[in-house]
Amino acid sequence: MRVHDTARRETAVWLAVLALAQTVALIVVWRTAVHTELGQWLDTVALTGNRIGQDRIDGPVNHILNAMSLAALLAATAVIGFIALIRGRVALAVTATLLVVGANLTTQALKYGLARPDFGIDPQRIFAGNSLPSGHATVAASFAVALVLVLPPTVRVLGALLGTGYAAAVGVATLSAGWHRPSDAIAAYLVVGVWAALGGLALLTMQRERAKVDPGDAHRLAAVLLGTGGLLAVVAGGLALAWLADGPRIVPSALARRPLLAGYAGGAAGIAGTMAIVMALVLVSAHRLIPRNAG
Repeated sequence: MRVHDTARRETAVWLAVLALAQTVALIVVWRTAVHTELGQWLDTVALTGNRIGQDRIDGPVNHILNAMSLAALLAATAVIGFIALIRGRVALAVTATLLVVGANLTTQALKYGLARPDFGIDPQRIFAGNSLPSGHATVAASFAVALVLVLPPTVRVLGALLGTGYAAAVGVATLSAGWHRPSDAIAAYLVVGVWAALGGLALLTMQRERAKVDPGDAHRLAAVLLGTGGLLAVVAGGLALAWLADGPRIVPSALARRPLLAGYAGGAAGIAGTMAIVMALVLVSAHRLIPRNAG
């Protein structure tokens, strides 16, 4: 029992660190992208770059975004809860539902509660007010993460890969459609990451003391590959935006094709990379939270 209690304490500390780190990252993204002139300019350049090749991707983008609705969210939440219940995991069903509901309510509270200062960079959209975090990206990411938590260990990696691809596609689609800036989707994924860690802490307190954890369910290789790929994408996006920041800071709509493409590609890479990192953290933590045997 002493070893088991130590493992639980270590897991609790790990989850608390994850929640704190992702909260700090969320604040940094918000302060940089919304409350600095450079951040707003880079975000707007990336958003303006969506016009490159837009005619060719309008169809798929609209299909992805039109599938997102309140009814779809409720149906997805019900399916996730059902999967957990048929596995006999009542606490897991509660945790997954808490994650989805909590993340989406937090996003809406932040979206309408935070202010966006007007630096005169994007006058066409200033009337819309604050758009961070993205509601669509939050819906997709919360569903993907919750699904990974309730899936059996044998298919958890597959669920993580598909869920990451789906949530990242939704985030990039909001950029391609001109609905959201890159920081909006990145912030949404961090909100979901925070709630995943908080949900893990809640699950840790609800599960039985004698539940058995199987190290074989850790999926460390998949988590490392997913996290490394995400980190490389974020770095690549950061380098593209850094290159932009070194150039002339003129009205985004007056920029040439090359800087607009760099802004759009860098923003898309940051979106996809952040989602991959968040999912990798979930994957590396799940086996400690969801034992193969209920106990």
